[in-house]
Amino acid sequence: MAQAHAKNHDYHLVDPSPWPLIGSISAFVLATGLIMSMKGLSVGGLKAGPYVLGAGLLGVLYTMAAWWTDVVKEANRGDHTRVVQLHHRYGMIMFIASEVMFFVAWFWAYFDASLFPGEAIQYTRAELTGGHWPPKGIETFDPWHLPLLNTLILLTSGTTVTWAHHALLHNDRQGVKYGLWLTIALGVLFSFVQAYEYSHATFGFSGNIYGATFFMATGFHGAHVIIGTIFLAVCLLRVYLGQFTPKQHLGFEFAAWYWHFVDVVWLFLFAAIYVWGYGGPVAGAAH
Repeated sequence: MAQAHAKNHDYHLVDPSPWPLIGSISAFVLATGLIMSMKGLSVGGLKAGPYVLGAGLLGVLYTMAAWWTDVVKEANRGDHTRVVQLHHRYGMIMFIASEVMFFVAWFWAYFDASLFPGEAIQYTRAELTGGHWPPKGIETFDPWHLPLLNTLILLTSGTTVTWAHHALLHNDRQGVKYGLWLTIALGVLFSFVQAYEYSHATFGFSGNIYGATFFMATGFHGAHVIIGTIFLAVCLLRVYLGQFTPKQHLGFEFAAWYWHFVDVVWLFLFAAIYVWGYGGPVAGAAH
């Protein structure tokens, strides 16, 4: 009987898991709460949108934490063979490719509005100036101040995470810790600088096509920076727990891939939205 159930292959047959079902329900609740919040919908006179949104967000975060904890346990007990790791890499590559297309949508929206401003602006009463980009009355950020600082911060973080990866390959545990601590600190600093920049914006998300495209593109990138920072913080914890080895560190490798993806997307954002879309010293105040 034992021989009949013996594993004679390199694949991992995943145990039954509740997380796909719980995760999908949580994502549905999150989306419903987001729509209710944006539309200002109420239930029985109570604006329940933020509460539904919060419940969905908590469910998604709990699902992510629990599901990835199970994946870490699988890795620690040796279920991630070389064949399984190869398929995990394929999965991560497809995930990053889907993220690329996600940002392509925001770049498309931005370029469509900026290259054909007359067509985009005619639908917003506050911008019936036609043919101008940035629209008249919009003070854009000077790319050579805070945006340039954030670019240098993010590029530096790309070098520190690479340092940490090479240190791990050479079994330099202290080097891994130093590199990850620096990368996480730079990621947090980037988020604070972007929040400071947002607080000084002279335009809002609603009411104008420039603000909508600007905040959607840079805001989603900022969310990815926060997610990547958490990803790296989990890797740092696992380094302290001794779970990574020079030959077995797929989680760290994926975190590094994700962080480099965030770096590259920011370079395109900086070039397209901040530099190319800069309105000049007359239309944009220095921030």
